[in-house]
Amino acid sequence: MLLPKKTKYRKVRKGKNPGRATRGQYVSFGDYGLQSQSNERITSRQIESARQAMTRHIKRGGKIWIRIFPHTPVTRKPQDVKMGSGKGNPEFFVAKVKAGTVLFEMKGVDEEVAREAMRLAAHKLPVKTKFVIREQV
Repeated sequence: MLLPKKTKYRKVRKGKNPGRATRGQYVSFGDYGLQSQSNERITSRQIESARQAMTRHIKRGGKIWIRIFPHTPVTRKPQDVKMGSGKGNPEFFVAKVKAGTVLFEMKGVDEEVAREAMRLAAHKLPVKTKFVIREQV
């Protein structure tokens, strides 16, 4: 699973995640990509699950890039704890994803295989996604 080696602050506030992505919205490394269509928080477990689904489908052929990283810690309070007494402890990390962000990229396989692998990965994610192909300039 992906998680940061070290963070500046142990706990962060939720914050908002409005608007469309201004960075990371084009396929840069591979030939095919999976682009998010909505704003959402994606956990490190969901990213890893999607990566495994893609890797298994392409049978160790080609290369996969993960374009998002879960930097943000999410805290949870234990069950049956009364209100108050501060913020809970960090439980897992999430990546804040905006609409238009390319989540995964792939190279070295044909389009049908890449499309199916990305479809399998998309089922593991909480965002609506779209299959995109690199534009040759």
